[in-house]
Amino acid sequence: QVQLVESGGGLVQAGGSLRLSCAASGRTLSSYTMGWFRQAPGKERESVAIITWSGGTTYDADSVKGRFIISRDDAKNILYLQMNSQKPEDTAVYYCAAGQIATMTPRLYDYWGQGTQVTVSS
Repeated sequence: QVQLVESGGGLVQAGGSLRLSCAASGRTLSSYTMGWFRQAPGKERESVAIITWSGGTTYDADSVKGRFIISRDDAKNILYLQMNSQKPEDTAVYYCAAGQIATMTPRLYDYWGQGTQVTVSS
């Protein structure tokens, strides 16, 4: 079992930055692909970015390319999402997840955090 807890969400103005963290316990993250996903009201959960177990490969959704950076610190068992140049359409609940497969498909991830709200004002 893996327990994931997100933090770092909040209110930010358009053009601003936030850094989300996801702390894991129960098992080391080093063997899992980790991902950030988000869900806005009335919309389906969508992928934001993932990073493979080795940390060598990352995949970003087109909507965040060049603005968001995913990274991981396996020694500390923490996943990060640096969000820059934020837009109002980035407003959502952000979730971190862990899984065995390097995929952008949310339903294929095994463990999820409770989510953290990010609100970007215009």
